[in-house]
Amino acid sequence: MKKHRIVSVTDPNSNPITVIVMLAWPIFLEQVLVSLVQSVDTAMVGSLGANATAAVSITQNPINLINSVILALGVGFTTMIARAVGAKQYEYSRLLIRQSIVVVIGLGIPLSALCFALSRKIPIWMGAAPEILDDAQTYIRIIAFSMLFRSLLMVLTAIFRGFGDSHTPMLVNIGINLLNVVGNFFFIYQTREVTVFGHSFTVWGAGMGVGGAALSTTLSGILGSVVLLIICFMPRSGPMRIFLNESFRPSWETLREVSRVSLPVMFERFTTSGAFVMTSAIIASLGTVSIAANSLAGQAESLSFMPGFAFGTAATTLVGQSLGAGNEHLARKYVKLSCIIGSVVMFFMSCVLFFGADAIISIFTPDQRVIELGGKLLRILAFIQVPQMLAMVYSGALRGAGDTRSPFLITLFSMWGIRIVGSVIVVKLLHKDLPWVCTAMCTDNIVRFFLYLWKYRQGKWVSAASPAHFEKKDSEPQQTANNAN
Repeated sequence: MKKHRIVSVTDPNSNPITVIVMLAWPIFLEQVLVSLVQSVDTAMVGSLGANATAAVSITQNPINLINSVILALGVGFTTMIARAVGAKQYEYSRLLIRQSIVVVIGLGIPLSALCFALSRKIPIWMGAAPEILDDAQTYIRIIAFSMLFRSLLMVLTAIFRGFGDSHTPMLVNIGINLLNVVGNFFFIYQTREVTVFGHSFTVWGAGMGVGGAALSTTLSGILGSVVLLIICFMPRSGPMRIFLNESFRPSWETLREVSRVSLPVMFERFTTSGAFVMTSAIIASLGTVSIAANSLAGQAESLSFMPGFAFGTAATTLVGQSLGAGNEHLARKYVKLSCIIGSVVMFFMSCVLFFGADAIISIFTPDQRVIELGGKLLRILAFIQVPQMLAMVYSGALRGAGDTRSPFLITLFSMWGIRIVGSVIVVKLLHKDLPWVCTAMCTDNIVRFFLYLWKYRQGKWVSAASPAHFEKKDSEPQQTANNAN
């Protein structure tokens, strides 16, 4: 890793716009390319038939639930490391890296063992049909071995971003996803003849089917986590460098602080997942055309969602480091500029969605009914692109300051009080169709934006990340260093 990949957030000589772009664009590019690669991955599994696709799909919800826990931990470490780096408390930031490894090992091994032990039960609980049960079990058993390494990969990715380096995890995550596709090519299919430009080649294949897809995912995840971990020990890692002779003992004070920041994020993700399940059930009652149109519109809109995600993720680092340095003005400046730049980008995305709605949906399906209904949804969704992005930036800013409780409460109220209640009213009481459900969901996003804006303007988040917050930690890293000697 080159030192210049760590963006200097608090350097007075740095251009704030350049800093924002340098942090955000790798996150955006990573999300887009990974999404595209995962689509290819899904298509390769789909080539095995409907049973194989169903077997893999039915395992995704429990796997995503576990990922939510790990991603919440990642947010906690990102927040704390960003503030520590801003305060130039590099000993404490390195302590946090070591503690993250301890936490991942402590959680990853039991989770792997639990998933392996329940590999038969999990698909049954998810309602798997008998004909896909064996494939689903095989997939979960193999994925279970990667749980520790996938967790480490996600947490280390978050840690790198907290230091201001979003470039390195982007390269690693794109690389392992491409490797996953290549692995699928060899592990899923049988040995076969392949013709390229008129020349035939014999390509070896393990013929493992669904198990091959799981093995490829496992190996790529192991490689990605090992690469990021090795980088943390390299001299060129600068302030991120850790040493084997340093203490890796659990620091309960540090872990309590991480839990304080991470738990609300975890609850927020559970809240969001539950609301999505409820919304899907409501939409399912409207028929297959509505299900298909909503699914395809959601896939298309998810690409426009990614710039907002990138700016929101970057805001966590920007605000965290700025407040860690005691520079409230800089933190507010980064938030303001992120909102301006993000609004320009998302206005462009909204125009693409609005004017190209039907054409976008037609890429995924030839069904005219689905195209017409999906196009209506995209034109509605086009109007919330800017406020949705602004909500992400403000929520990212709050998390960067260490306030993860407010985003959880706002999400809980908005998702269940506006989205779910609104969807139930328009479908069950008013007997309206899918565009009205989409309008209820958009109302949720708009309400959430105003609540985040209100919370941000209150200014209470500033005190959560003052340099004084870290002064009490000074002795702990020193003590740790002494123990290592």
